[in-house]
Amino acid sequence: MINLQDIHSLTDFARNTKNFARRLKKTGRPAILTVNGRAEFVVQEASSYQRLLDLAVLTESKQKLDRSLDDLESGRTHDFEKTVAKLKAKRSGKSAK
Repeated sequence: MINLQDIHSLTDFARNTKNFARRLKKTGRPAILTVNGRAEFVVQEASSYQRLLDLAVLTESKQKLDRSLDDLESGRTHDFEKTVAKLKAKRSGKSAK
């Protein structure tokens, strides 16, 4: 959730960069920077941003695992060895059993 105290103009950020850097490091919260009253940029301390990226990777991995489990439960799977044998037979022009 965005805290209203974290919304600032780009001009204010440019004038007070050191103060913003200290606050970003201390709180770990991002700052929303506006141009002509509209949100345009997000500035975040590096370790907080890395944590966000790590969470995104974990979320994507969980979604893939959930889809795989759904496929398994729904019978949308193939035996690996049989599939490899079929592909090899197809490549060599023979029929696999």
